[in-house]
Amino acid sequence: MKIGKETVPRTAISTSNAETIVVRGKDLSLELIGKISFTDYFHLLVTGKQATEASTAVLNATLVAIAEHGLVPSVQASRMTLAAAPDAMQGAIAAGILGCGSVILGASEAAGRLFIEVQTRANAASDYTEAAKEIVAEYRAAGRTIPGYGHPLHKQRDARVGALFNVAKEAGIDLTFVRIAEAIEQVIPALIGKALMLNVSAAIPAVLLGIGFPLRALKGVPILARTAGLIGHLTEELEKPIGFALSYQATREFEYDGTLPEGFIPGH
Repeated sequence: MKIGKETVPRTAISTSNAETIVVRGKDLSLELIGKISFTDYFHLLVTGKQATEASTAVLNATLVAIAEHGLVPSVQASRMTLAAAPDAMQGAIAAGILGCGSVILGASEAAGRLFIEVQTRANAASDYTEAAKEIVAEYRAAGRTIPGYGHPLHKQRDARVGALFNVAKEAGIDLTFVRIAEAIEQVIPALIGKALMLNVSAAIPAVLLGIGFPLRALKGVPILARTAGLIGHLTEELEKPIGFALSYQATREFEYDGTLPEGFIPGH
């Protein structure tokens, strides 16, 4: 049974013969290896286009911004997995990446979709305030969170936001989505009753959409970046293991609040 329109599998990403590997129309050995940075190669793989100086600066900045964030849940899961299976780094990396969702790392794509909604609602207008008010009010009425705004630690603007916006301005890219992101930030207090400041998960799509990066690929940027961070953590884990210590912390702190059989005496 066929599912989908295609009957023949097709890809425009790569092909090869006995002598040559072709990636996005380029000879891998002659035109890419040693001639292109990994950031530019990632851009080429995803978009099929060679990166410009501006897009390189912006994409590189976003990867650096989100690669490392301490012992967050995905990192703890990764390190505990490696502690249990030290011969399987790939499984430990997968454990960490599987924790990337709407709360951790996945908000960039959701924020990008929010920005596109505001842009579409505003049409050709350069002032996005009214469109932002309408969209945020609709999110609020539907009980939806505003992706990319607010942070449990950074109550003021996440410092990475300003750094990324500065890179975008210096690179001279289209700042439409930066303006939209800031318009949303400005209308949130009146609609929600408190200020929710831009965080890095909103800054990333704001600058990447400005270089024409695909909306559907936005989630891949923090996933790629965090993979690098996980490899760093796992290398340290092999040298200075803390995976079981993390597990012990959870075991030591937990409180059982279920029912107990008669006569049960908790262990010590």
